[in-house]
Amino acid sequence: MLAVVSAPSRPPAIDVHAHVAVPSADALLEGPGLDQQRRVDAASLGRESLQLNLRQIAEIGPKLVDLDLRLTAMDAARVDVQAVSASPVPHLWTDRELATRYTAASNEAVAAFCAQQPDRLLPIATVSLQHPDLAVGQLEAAVRDHGVRGVQISTSAGPGRELDDPSVAEFWAAAEELGTAVLVHPWGCTLGERLDAYYLFNTVGNPTETALALSRIVFSGLLERHPGLRIWSAHGGGYLASYVVRADHAWAARADARSTQQRPSDLLRRTWVDSLVYTPEQLRHLVTVMGPTQVTLGSDYPFDMGVEDPVDRLEAAGFDAVTTDAIRGGNAARLLELDA
Repeated sequence: MLAVVSAPSRPPAIDVHAHVAVPSADALLEGPGLDQQRRVDAASLGRESLQLNLRQIAEIGPKLVDLDLRLTAMDAARVDVQAVSASPVPHLWTDRELATRYTAASNEAVAAFCAQQPDRLLPIATVSLQHPDLAVGQLEAAVRDHGVRGVQISTSAGPGRELDDPSVAEFWAAAEELGTAVLVHPWGCTLGERLDAYYLFNTVGNPTETALALSRIVFSGLLERHPGLRIWSAHGGGYLASYVVRADHAWAARADARSTQQRPSDLLRRTWVDSLVYTPEQLRHLVTVMGPTQVTLGSDYPFDMGVEDPVDRLEAAGFDAVTTDAIRGGNAARLLELDA
């Protein structure tokens, strides 16, 4: 009698870049500080993009809070699991007291939302990186109380403080020790009003900010000091992955850029990026630069700069089965230390 051997199952499709709204936490930010942040963002966006954004938020609002709509969209996209982070709301201006309340409320709300469908939704935490000592405690609490697999940060650690600032060192050490992956996700760009037309605030601003943040991380030697640190970035890593050869050239040609033992491109390939680069050609290039083990599925659900078919777009790139399965879910499982 012949034994029946079942075909090996494919890894679940894991979308590492999806958002949920946290109205209860966002309400805590209302006041002069948020009003000032809105004025800054409005000047950078420009009037036309600001009005379109307001209409868009009204339209997609239900998708940001409704579980059934999310699961339906996931099923249609053939996504099995989402890593869910709070919709990026600039809060690096908050003082210690407000930052403490906001972060606790946000992490509790994201965890509660994901707990409704724990086999399909994974909570990603928020921290107040402008107060690095608070951020360490917030990260520890999120891991302890909510079982988060990752934490979302912005492309800087607050006004005048970059991600490689010495004051942030304890946060990076804590993330490594706790085994918590760190998502670098931008909000707009510090180029300000130069981007106030054509939605350049997002199309140029977001990838610029990510490229800058990753460059500070790479050139600072952070990844050499913390070899166990797992960093992943949204939107395909911004512009850096497309032109990291220029960073390599500077590293080889100039003493002031020779700040690490390894080349920038080698260090960049120790981070992860999502697959949100839109076209098969760009995705193939991203995999060539980053390597097939460092690219993860990403949709940016439910925003208009995201995609509704990340698995279809992955398959359209024409990778071999091993690479496709890795990007589909295997790489994310390693990044977030999920049980296979």
